[in-house]
Formats: sequence, C-alpha cells, structure tokens
Amino acid sequence: MLNQYPAWKYLLILFTVLLGGIYALPNIYGSDPALQISATRTTTVDTKTEAQLRSLLDSNKVPYLRTQLQEDGLLIRFANVEQQLKAADIVQKQLGDDYTVALNLAPASPEWLDSIHALPMYLGLDLRGGLHFLMEVDSETIIRQAYERYSNDFRGLLRRNKIRYLAISQQGQRLKLKFRSAALRDKAKEVIRSQTRDLTLHDEDAENAYLIIAQMTKKALHELKKHAVQQNVTTLRNRVNELGVAEPVIQQQGDSRIVVQLPGIQDSARAKKILSATATLEFRLVDVDHSVANALEGRVPPGSRIYHERSNGKAILLKKRVIITGDRITNASSGFDNNSGSPTVMVNLDSAGARSMARTTKANLKKPMAVVFIEHKATTTMVDGKKVATTRKIEEVINVATIQGVFSNRFQITGLDNVKESQNLALLLRAGALAAPIRIIEERTIGPSLGQDNIDRGTRSVVIGMLMVVFFMAVWYRGFGMIANAALVMNLVLIVALLSLLQATLTLPGIAGIVLTVGMAVDANVLIFERIREELRNGNSPQSSIQAGYEKALSTIADANITTLIAAVVLYIFGTGPIKGFAITLSIGIVTSMFTAIMGTRAIINLIVGGRRIKKLSI
Repeated sequence: MLNQYPAWKYLLILFTVLLGGIYALPNIYGSDPALQISATRTTTVDTKTEAQLRSLLDSNKVPYLRTQLQEDGLLIRFANVEQQLKAADIVQKQLGDDYTVALNLAPASPEWLDSIHALPMYLGLDLRGGLHFLMEVDSETIIRQAYERYSNDFRGLLRRNKIRYLAISQQGQRLKLKFRSAALRDKAKEVIRSQTRDLTLHDEDAENAYLIIAQMTKKALHELKKHAVQQNVTTLRNRVNELGVAEPVIQQQGDSRIVVQLPGIQDSARAKKILSATATLEFRLVDVDHSVANALEGRVPPGSRIYHERSNGKAILLKKRVIITGDRITNASSGFDNNSGSPTVMVNLDSAGARSMARTTKANLKKPMAVVFIEHKATTTMVDGKKVATTRKIEEVINVATIQGVFSNRFQITGLDNVKESQNLALLLRAGALAAPIRIIEERTIGPSLGQDNIDRGTRSVVIGMLMVVFFMAVWYRGFGMIANAALVMNLVLIVALLSLLQATLTLPGIAGIVLTVGMAVDANVLIFERIREELRNGNSPQSSIQAGYEKALSTIADANITTLIAAVVLYIFGTGPIKGFAITLSIGIVTSMFTAIMGTRAIINLIVGGRRIKKLSI
C-alpha cells in the first residue's frame, strides 16, 4: 500500500523524538549560580562542614537556595551571581587553603533527570563570562635548555671514558666540541653516537684543533617541542584547580600555542600569576643518621635540612644534595605492584637522570628517598588595609619510599595509601613544572552581564529566524507547510538534546550554527514539496505524487547535505575554538534535519493521508 510505514518505523521515530525531548528538557530549567566546595589533602567534606557553612552564611546574612552533600564535595546554590560571589569570599576566607572553592553553575533540573544523566549544555566563555588567554611556549628556551643538558652530559661522558677535550661550547642551535687530535675526535664521536641518536655529528677542522659540530635532528626538535607543549598543557590544567574554576578549557592550538579559558573568573591579575608560576620536583635522600627532634631544637646537621610531609605535616630530615630534579622525568604513570597489588607509580628518566639515580641507589640500598614538590605561589596579604601581592615558596615532601634495589631510567614508587594518591603523584611527577616558559600573547575579559546579553540576543535570533521560516512555510505550502514546521521543531529539540548528551560547549558561533540549521532544515521539505507539486501538475494521483516526490528528491537532498557536511567537517578539523563550535552545531543540525525532514514529515503525512482515497492535497 502506498504511503504507509511499518509499525516499527513509527515506533522508532516516536522513541527518538521522546528521548530527544527528555534530554533537551534540562536546558529549560536553566542553572543556579553555585559554590562547589571540595576537600584537598587530609581534609574531608561532610555533614559537619555543611552545617558549619550554613551557619556561616546565615550569620553573614547571605541568602542561599539549598545545600547538597555530594560524593565529590558540597554544593551550595544561590538565586543570583551577586550572592554567589559574596558567599565565595566569605567561605574561602573561613576554610582557607585546605579546601577548593569553585564558582559553578549547577543544573536546576529535577532529580529524576539527574538520575538518567540528562544535563544541560555547557555555556562557552562568550555566553557565561570569564577570562580567555592565548599563550605561546618559548621554543627557543626549550632548545637552549636541551643543548645545555647535552653539553653537561658530554662533559661527564668524555671524562668517564677518559677522552681529553679542549672545550665544549654552545653556539646557537649547535654544540662545538674541540680536541687536540683527529684520533681523540674520532673516539669521542664513537662514544657519543653510542649514547644518543638524536644528534647529527660532523667534523670541522680549525687552527691547531679538531672539532665536532653536534646538532639536533629535525625529528628530535619536533618531539622536543611537542613534549614541552603537552607537558605545559597538563601543568596548566593542574594549576587551574588553584583558581577554583569549574569547567575550564585548556587545549593546544597549533604547534606552540595554548588556549586557556576560565569561565566565571574576573580576576585577571591573580589568574596570570598562578598560570605562569614556577614549580619543580626534587629527589633527595632521607637523613637517617641524625635525629629529627634534635634538628627541630636547632641542631640541624650541616649537610641536611628540615622539610614537612604533605600528608600529615610531620617534620622530616632530608639531605641537601639533590639526586635529580623534575626536568629529568620523561614520563610517569600510576598502576599496581605485581607482588602486593598495592598502588604504585612508574617513573621514567632521561639518560643523565638515569645515571645519577643508578649511582645513588647503588650506594644507598634499603635507605629511604623522598620526593619534594617545590612551588612559588602568588598570594595576597593585607598591609595597612590594602591588598599586597606576594610570592610564597612552598616545599612539601609528597612521598617517601625505601630503595629496594639498584635502578636507573625506570623505577617504581611504592608506599602509597590508595589509587587516587598514586594518580595524583603521577600527575605531579609529569606536570609539576612547566617544561618551558610561556608568555601571554592575547588576553580577553568577558563580563557576566555581556555573556547574558549574548544569550538573550542569540535566543532572540533563533526564535525570530524560526518564526519567519514557520510563517513562510505555512503560507506557501499550507497544510504540508505546517507538517514541515512540526518537523522543524522536532529538529531543534534533537539538536539541543544531542548537544546536551555530548556535553558540548555552546558558544555564540554555535548559536549561529543553530540559526543557519533552522533555515537549512526546511530546504529538504521545499525540494520534496515542489517535486510533489510537479507530479500533481503532471496529472498523477495525490498518493503516487507523494511517493514520487519523496523518492525523486532524495538523491538531490542527500547530495546537498553531504557536501555541506564535508565543509563542516573540514571546518572542525582545521578550525580553532569558535569555528569548531560552529562546525559541531552545523554538523549535528545537518544530520537531524535529514532525519526529521525526510522520515519525520513522511511519517506524519502517512498517518494523515496514507492509505486514504483523496482527490486534493493541501500543498
């Protein structure tokens, strides 16, 4: 029978639309400004913390909607941003540095939607407000530091192999090694080649000297820069937690740039200080030959120094000599010990770090070794009633483990309490220090009022564009036009649902993509309806005209949408942040419009006129 779908097809379309409606629903309820309080280190967030903060806000006459104790902390909801910001200052001052107080937007949707993970879309920086930084990694410094390491490594390597050299100097992006004779030069080249394949070596003769010119290969330079940028991205992501930012965006852009977006943050000076702060790691032996108690009383041994453990604040005596620093770590990953099954961290070192670690562990078997985390943190203090920016040096022992055997480039850190601690330690080891300096080359501050204005304008543009399309379709195609309008509403619901399911970030260009999709969504119906009109003018029956209209227009619709989808994919691959947002919404809109304009409208038409003998169509 013409123009009839099987029952399963109707059920599939109905199920898809209903599911889309449910997952689009949270966006109607909106979000509440909120504070997300989470514990750090040895503190916990529990009912006692909740009662303390409720009392604190009540005593300071800061109204709040409600508090929610969650697995990852405490959530306090407010009616507006002013109450949120006022409460953030009070709560942070009360709790201190042992808690993270993050500005957040908490979904205001009912609990039954939360239980099925139906969440609203994230709002981008241009809709929510906050800070945007574009940072560039200093590639020249990375390369210079690499050549400095090679220079130090070569000195030690030649001494150990008893090869006399006159001088080793760095000139730009190359090293110059000077020898008295060609025989010594050839012997040195052989030893250097056995240790590294990342350098090209060629001979050069000068007055009374024989030279080796060493330069990094193109592949080695590329890997060096790539590793530095990736490590800086990880480091910055770790540091953003200090700012108390919910849903930050930190991603690589191009070969040497990093984009950092901090929604809800307006203090540009503080953000820049924390993002560009310096941090490093050091491995030191524990001084087991002297008493910590005596050291605390003032009798500190000449070759040692007092530190404190991060986990419990307990004093510990470490030797001043540093075994290796964090810049020798090439990788770190968390895992489990094969024998005991306890959490561990596997650490990889470069060649110089491996040699230093091998010598130390061989001479200090069964003795404890500590990992010290050092950071220069920007803080503010009150002086004569004014805030003054200062820098505080933090030195903490984050792990102490016993040396069980001789190891060099790869070793295992044990003695960790749980998996989370091992993951955090691995992150610190990988990203405790910036691999290379970064500089801010672009900075933008977007206020929350401007973000709300962008939301209002974007919503208005979608509504106006949709109403104009609806009016045109209703006037030009009458009853069939109203069916296309119903499919258009379905299409918009599915776009919002998919963006929410994917937890995509909605930006102004993303809204532009939705507006464009609204206009393009009825293109398929225009082609189909015009084809049906043409069939009717040729004298075909209404039922056969509908059948022919959908079948003959399908290839044209597919061609047009596929070419647009290809363009959207290219935009996503080669574009940056705002362009990617536009490409995502456009791609989703193309796919959903194909579904609603072809299957959706056909299903409605089939239900209304399919299987009936009719003489005229409202088209």
